[in-house]
Amino acid sequence: MPKIAEINCAAALACFLALPLASPANAQTPRTKPVTQAEVDKITREAILIDTHDDIPSKTVTGYDIAKPNKSGQTDLPRMKGFLGAEFFAVFVDASYVKDNHAANRTLQMIDTVRTDVIANHPADFLYATTAADIERAHKEHKIAALMGIEGGHAIEDSLRLLRDYYALGVRYMTLTHFNTNNWADAQGDFEDATVPKHNGLTPFGKDVVREMNRLGMMVDISHTADKTFYDAIETTTAPLIASHSSCRAISNHTRNMTDDMIKALAKNGGTMQINFDCGYLSQRYNDASKPLMAEIRPRYMEAMKITDPDAREAAIDKIQADASSKLPPATLQDVVDNIDHAVKVGGIDHVGIGTDFDGVGCVPAELGSYDKFPNLTRALLEKGYSAEDIKKIYGGNLLRVMRAVEKRAGELKSTPAIETVYKQEATK
Repeated sequence: MPKIAEINCAAALACFLALPLASPANAQTPRTKPVTQAEVDKITREAILIDTHDDIPSKTVTGYDIAKPNKSGQTDLPRMKGFLGAEFFAVFVDASYVKDNHAANRTLQMIDTVRTDVIANHPADFLYATTAADIERAHKEHKIAALMGIEGGHAIEDSLRLLRDYYALGVRYMTLTHFNTNNWADAQGDFEDATVPKHNGLTPFGKDVVREMNRLGMMVDISHTADKTFYDAIETTTAPLIASHSSCRAISNHTRNMTDDMIKALAKNGGTMQINFDCGYLSQRYNDASKPLMAEIRPRYMEAMKITDPDAREAAIDKIQADASSKLPPATLQDVVDNIDHAVKVGGIDHVGIGTDFDGVGCVPAELGSYDKFPNLTRALLEKGYSAEDIKKIYGGNLLRVMRAVEKRAGELKSTPAIETVYKQEATK
């Protein structure tokens, strides 16, 4: 979700079904012969590049046309076509919508902007998708599969009925928390400051949310959660989990990133972590430099948020982010490669993917400024020693495997009654 929202959160103070696990890889052996353009082009054509987190709906919901060049961000149709196979559009619900029970309203608006402003308005380019098979069909039809993932478990307003409604509307993953701890799950902390856990992970109801997501066939996403919430989810789930947009804490010591023990646990679970392209999550040098700067610009941001005109407010925020970025050492393509390589070494080649966080962060590596730049990453991974098949797994194959496993588990639980029904049956015994 928007990097600037981190500032907002801080200011507000507010037996698994996967294939057999691969052993963590040894260090890749760099290639000695040059990588050819033909190799890169072949992978671009054949791989199904799946991005599990893109925040462009936060712009389309206010009128932005995804088919037009996005001059201030990373996502637009011209740069997606020919490179991107599937997009999980983020149904981001800011914590501010919790006040006065507006979270569900905002969630429905965000779902509608994906279904209407993106998919329905551009039927020649996007295919509405809810399954792994849909993604593969879109690839064959030379379209982009359009899926949805909710960011922020407060979107369900503590109701499993709303969770089921969102699934029926096409949502296929939910991030258990955003930066805010909700009524049933601890978040990783507001901004950079770890908060005192409110629940010590997941509450009993939070575990029911995970179980109901398993029953429905909705992927459980542990990006943004507190470490204890992550481990509670691992213990509760009977299907593989995902981290839709997180990088490696061993490389950048940010609480949004995953520790090596977490990466190993996720791999053992059969899930996959999707590398986030946010500069702060990729690079320790950027993370260190940004901390004092964020404190400096926070008052400017809060003033900008008071601007009532949406276009003027966005322009003011864009300027703040641009000013901040100009003072920071940006992350690079090599930082992305390093995070992928570390995750592969720790968890194995079958448990790493891509979750860019495009249009939700203030800084991404210039060499990976949109989907049309992915051939740069393809070349860099080939040079690092990854094979074409390895890259296809990272780009989308691993996520497709997880989706199939989650779908299969839901099929096995199809005859299982909803959680509330189980409780009622037990109460009458």
